[in-house]
Amino acid sequence: MRKILLLIVSTAIISVSFGAATTVVKPTPNANEIFLPVGKTGQKISLMELSRISMKDFETLTNRKLKFFDRLAFKSAQKKLRKGISADGTIKKQKLKKFSNRFYGGETGFHAGGFFLGFLLGITGVLIAYVINDDYKRNRVKWAWFGFGLGVIASIILIIAILNSSSLY
Repeated sequence: MRKILLLIVSTAIISVSFGAATTVVKPTPNANEIFLPVGKTGQKISLMELSRISMKDFETLTNRKLKFFDRLAFKSAQKKLRKGISADGTIKKQKLKKFSNRFYGGETGFHAGGFFLGFLLGITGVLIAYVINDDYKRNRVKWAWFGFGLGVIASIILIIAILNSSSLY
């Protein structure tokens, strides 16, 4: 009995200390490294180039003539883009940072940590997902709720199966 208890306690201590030492450093998004597809030909242009390209060059790149209102919209969007990018290419506006996070692995898709927090720890795991503050909080909380819901459904199915099997004998 002592050996089993010692094994469980040592495993718990090792797993907690192992996960506590990890840190994630997210690179600063740079407008020169983020490329967007332009036109139907599949050519790509960086955000920095898009903020400084002339109307004539953009029309030749996309291979289409812009109408009056399209030109106005392009110029205003280009001005907003220029204000959001500093001279060295780093992105300073929050909306552009969120947009660029898609290219750096941002907040979409399956979040295993959030899912297993909700699935294994239940409502406590969901609360832990709310407490952790970083760029992935929204996605983690969403998947913690999915894990919690799936855990509740699995528990109900397991309880029903146990009650049905015990009533047969």
